[in-house]
Amino acid sequence: MPRGYRDRADDSLLTLLGDLPELVRNLITAEIDAAKAWVSRTAKDAGIGSLWFVIVLFLLFWAIPVLLAFGIIGLSSWWPAWLSALAVFGFLLVFVAVFALLGISRFRKVTARQNPGQAVATDVRLIKGDSDNDRL
Repeated sequence: MPRGYRDRADDSLLTLLGDLPELVRNLITAEIDAAKAWVSRTAKDAGIGSLWFVIVLFLLFWAIPVLLAFGIIGLSSWWPAWLSALAVFGFLLVFVAVFALLGISRFRKVTARQNPGQAVATDVRLIKGDSDNDRL
């Protein structure tokens, strides 16, 4: 039998009921300890995973200029170097404009959305019978 456990088959009902608060306390303590251990392991794994993503972003940061230089050098086989660089720069500006417009449209959706606090305030005003909000 594991240490700390005893045979309770011969214990009376009152003895078992008397031990119940201690058993509940032990169970709660064990659950809290298990939750702490889970949070600790999860935070450690998330931290290490985040570090790997930071390394990936650092390498990607340096890979993009290499790719752009490759494009400029490749285009300079047909065009002068200055025109190749200008073409790659224009290509980048087009992508910047497209992604900026996509970002702006997404943020407009966020600002247009009613947050839950505003919805509750509107409901309270409607319940109170505020005449300004009757047109909603």
